[in-house]
Amino acid sequence: MNARAIILLASCLGALAVHPALAQKSAPDLAYGAYQRGNYLTAFSEATRRAEKSDVKAMTLLGELYANGFGVARDDAKATEWYKLAADRGDRDAIFALAMFRFEGRNGARNADEAAKLLTAAAKLGHPAANYNLGLLYLEGQQFTQDYRRAADLFRAAAKAGNPEAQYALATMYKDGRGVPKDPRESAQLMSQAALADNLDAMVEFAIAQFNGTGTAKNETAAAALFRKAAQRGSPIAQNRLALILSAGRGAPADPTEAIKWHLIAKAGGRGDPGLDDFAAKQKPEIRTAAEKAAEPWIALLQRPRT
Repeated sequence: MNARAIILLASCLGALAVHPALAQKSAPDLAYGAYQRGNYLTAFSEATRRAEKSDVKAMTLLGELYANGFGVARDDAKATEWYKLAADRGDRDAIFALAMFRFEGRNGARNADEAAKLLTAAAKLGHPAANYNLGLLYLEGQQFTQDYRRAADLFRAAAKAGNPEAQYALATMYKDGRGVPKDPRESAQLMSQAALADNLDAMVEFAIAQFNGTGTAKNETAAAALFRKAAQRGSPIAQNRLALILSAGRGAPADPTEAIKWHLIAKAGGRGDPGLDDFAAKQKPEIRTAAEKAAEPWIALLQRPRT
C-alpha cells in the first residue's frame, strides 16, 4: 500500500472529507447552477425558495452554503439543521455531510462512531465518497474490525462511480494482493483511470508501471511525460524519477541542466539521490549554475512558511 495516500488519509480523519459534490444529473437546476458558477447569493435565494416547498436537494445545498460560508456567514448550526432535514428525507449527500461534521467535531463534539454509522447509511445509498471513506475505515480498522476484503468491495463501488481516490486505493490493493488477488493488470488499469482524473499519487504509480512495463505496455516516452506532469504538480518522487530520466536520456532526450534542476527540487522536498549527486558533480560548472538558478523558484516555494 502507498502509505502516504492511504494510511495517512485514514488516520487523519479531517482528510477523509471529500465534501458533497451535490451532483445533479436530472433537469437543469438554477440553484445548483448558480452554486457551481460561484454565484452564491443567487444560489442561496433560489435554494431557500425551493426548500420552503420541501425540495430535498435545495435543503442540502443550503446546508453546504452555511457550512462553507458561501454567500452567507458560516454557521455550522444552521448547516446541520438543513443537512438533517434533507438527511431525514433520505438525501445521501446530506447524510454524508453530517458524517463529516461528526468526524470533524463541527456543531458538537467529535463522534467517530456516529460518523461511521452515517457513512454506512450514505454508502448504502450509493454515495461514492461515502463508500471510499468507509473503505478507509475498514482498511485501517477504525470503528470497524479491520477487513481488507470489505474495504476492497467499498473501494470498488466508489471506483465504478468514478471516484479517483477509490480507483487509486483499489489499484494499490490489486498491486499488493491485499483483500483481492494480486493482479498487476487490474492495478495498472485502475491507476490509469485515477491518473486521468489527476490523482497525483496515481500519476506517479502509473508512470512507474508504464516505464517498467508492469501490468501495462512498456512505454518510456509516455511515462516520462506523466512523470513531468506529476513533477510539476509537486511530487518529489516524480521529480526524482524525471531527473533520472533526463540524466540517462531514456523516455526523453538527455538534458543535464534539467536533470540537476529536478534533482535539486526533489532533494529539497525530501527525495535525495546520491547517484544524482554524483551525476551533478561531474557536470560543467555552468550547467550546475544554470540548474541551480532554474531550481531556485521551486525551492523558494517549498521553503515558504505554510499558513
